[in-house]
Amino acid sequence: MAAILECRQLKKNYGSFTALNGIDLALPQGKIVGLLGPNGSGKTTLIKLACGLLAPTSGEILINGMKPGVETKKIVAYLPERNYLSDSMTVTEMVHFMADFYSDLDQDKAYDMLAHLNIDPKKKFKALSKGNREKVQLILVMSRQAKLYLLDEPIGGVDPASRDYILDTIIKNYNKEATVVLSTHLIADIEPVLDEYVFIRNGDILEYNSAKEVHDRGETVDSLFREVFRC
Repeated sequence: MAAILECRQLKKNYGSFTALNGIDLALPQGKIVGLLGPNGSGKTTLIKLACGLLAPTSGEILINGMKPGVETKKIVAYLPERNYLSDSMTVTEMVHFMADFYSDLDQDKAYDMLAHLNIDPKKKFKALSKGNREKVQLILVMSRQAKLYLLDEPIGGVDPASRDYILDTIIKNYNKEATVVLSTHLIADIEPVLDEYVFIRNGDILEYNSAKEVHDRGETVDSLFREVFRC
């Protein structure tokens, strides 16, 4: 099976700082993958390169065999770490706005998820609590029928109960033939949903493996992460 995301000697510099150090990586379709590392390890840089928001310094990154561009944006659903929506828009306006950009956005699914959370779509985004703003952004991403979902710290800013809902939303609503990449340092929270994991530190891939293989050894990805990244 062809890789949905492939990096070939991918390097990204910001001036004299190297964020990604010539990495090689190939992620298959149909998996939930944890992109795991401490802050500043290169996770967000890799995701932005995959979205076409940054250009490589050298090497290449391919999405479904294509360089990031107009065609890949049609199959990639991206949740950035920070808010990307206008505070002055209502939730309904946001759903329509995103549907104008992405033909694969299922508006009925979006409204069903909003109703399940008791989020009033007539409310303006700025009137929602921080947790509900996070959920609205996730709903807009997970309402798409994408081939690759790139979620940058989707549970980093919400309470534990909200984390459970967010992970449940991801599991129940993504296209099962797609791949979900979850970037986070909160390993224990996402471990139950992981198929595979990537450990990244200082711009280098330290390990890429199956979560099942770790569990079959009687370990957890969280305990392995703590061992590998021990200060």
